[in-house]
Amino acid sequence: MQEMDVQFHIRCKAGDVGKYCFLPGDPGRCEAIASHFDNPVHVAQNREYNIYTGTLLGQKVSVCSTGIGGPSASIAMEELVAIGADTFIRIGTCGGIAMDILPGDVVVATGAIRYEHTSVEYAPMEFPAVPDFDVALALKTAGEALGYRTHTGVVQCKDAFYGQHAPEKSPVYYELLQKWESWKRLGVKASEMESAALFVVASALGVRCGSCFHVVWNQEREKAGLAMPMTEDTSGAIRVGIEAMKRIIAQDLERGI
Repeated sequence: MQEMDVQFHIRCKAGDVGKYCFLPGDPGRCEAIASHFDNPVHVAQNREYNIYTGTLLGQKVSVCSTGIGGPSASIAMEELVAIGADTFIRIGTCGGIAMDILPGDVVVATGAIRYEHTSVEYAPMEFPAVPDFDVALALKTAGEALGYRTHTGVVQCKDAFYGQHAPEKSPVYYELLQKWESWKRLGVKASEMESAALFVVASALGVRCGSCFHVVWNQEREKAGLAMPMTEDTSGAIRVGIEAMKRIIAQDLERGI
């Protein structure tokens, strides 16, 4: 594809976004994230991509929604990197898998299972999907400092939401159920849909990326008959992501990056 001043999908150009960028899935979450910026401005909206730009600690930062799944998330990252972004934090939602993961907790990914296809077009399957260490550490530290129940560990990424929530309806139910049992036995913390692709694309492009998630509910605890109040209040994960990015910016400024 020929080079364009304005990126094809996100409808932004160089100067519209900062080097530091948040990546929620939901376009509706962008305004809530941008409310933590100094002087936020709505830059563009097209398809699933909703973009605001402002500042944190005097540095330009942006938020760009990615929609659901790896394909649209990889497009967002590719186009944001093309116009100058190089540090990303995904602020998302997840469903708990491990029994100690409760609704309202925060999960910080230390790795992601590549049970999706987008990442295969960037790296062979032997290559791990892992976040930038400094970004993951900043997220963990921020979550703990803010007083949230913060878990670190591997998350599972998939392409089909209902493959997780209604596997019995699928013609390949046997594979889905077998894999899910494997994730449980391996101590996987939670399930979501974007981080594996984002981590691998970030590695391929030479940029930094990490992820934190608000736990909506835990289907394994529900199956066990435990009380499982669903919560869709993502404000905690947003606060963790904002605080982590401030820590990263401060570190960069100290290092002269």
